[in-house]
Amino acid sequence: MAIPDFQTLMLPLLKVIADGREYRLRDVLELLAEEFQVTDEERQHLLPSGRYPTFDNRIAWAKTYLKKAGLIDQPRRAYFQITERGREVIKSAPGFINMKFLERFPEYVAFKENSEQVETEPEMIQAETVQSETPEELIEGGARTIRKELAGEILQRVKGCSPAFFERLVVELLVRMGYGGTRQDAGRAIGRSGDEGIDGVIHEDRLGLDVIYLQAKRWESVVGRPEIQKFVGALQGQRAKKGVFITTSDFTKEAVEYVRNIDNKVVLINGGLLASLMIDNNVGVSLAAIYEIKKIDSDYFLEE
Repeated sequence: MAIPDFQTLMLPLLKVIADGREYRLRDVLELLAEEFQVTDEERQHLLPSGRYPTFDNRIAWAKTYLKKAGLIDQPRRAYFQITERGREVIKSAPGFINMKFLERFPEYVAFKENSEQVETEPEMIQAETVQSETPEELIEGGARTIRKELAGEILQRVKGCSPAFFERLVVELLVRMGYGGTRQDAGRAIGRSGDEGIDGVIHEDRLGLDVIYLQAKRWESVVGRPEIQKFVGALQGQRAKKGVFITTSDFTKEAVEYVRNIDNKVVLINGGLLASLMIDNNVGVSLAAIYEIKKIDSDYFLEE
């Protein structure tokens, strides 16, 4: 069973606490995980940020919306319970509770109206009755879409640049990633190969304790196993046990399998990964905006 969305969890959450007792969120997590038969693997599934379990996040947001509608309250720190209004809702035996359902309560409407609204084209607006993602998931989903589009634009620019510019780009990226010592040292370690690519030897660290043989090809055609075999053969001539092969295109399945079965450590970086590394290391990109997500600091409000 897939992880239920946060609106699907609203009514089951309210039913779980319908006895009027005070509950902690972690207790409700366990009860709902059992009810929905959420597996251990699904419980461990994280949001794209990698900072919070998806299932836990969705229950937390279901709790938040129920609280905004006055169906539950928080009598003391870390505990919550159903309200009289919540009991009345349960008695009415609704088939579901979602964000549209909660609009019948003035507190929720006020909360919704006071929330910051993002201007969006009409065709991009999702009906609240079918929204399945929490606000955090929507933000992270939007960030993934922006990153994907940016990576595609970067790759197109890289493919259209001159060989000399491509050389500088690769050097800059490696230095930003911590290889090659200074940019000047890295630049001296790289030389042109004459076929719209570059090759050379670069230090693995600033002390030069080990070297990496590098080859980068600004190609459109995919790189096959024969080209990688030549690259691996060149490692010995460069007295290098490690190598990085960068291309603006991609590698064949045979090329990828080949490097898995050799003694030398060879890393293959295709166009998609190259663009991703450029984004992560701020090469060829600039910061457009930062959005901070904050949560309440419960310890701040503790009184002696």
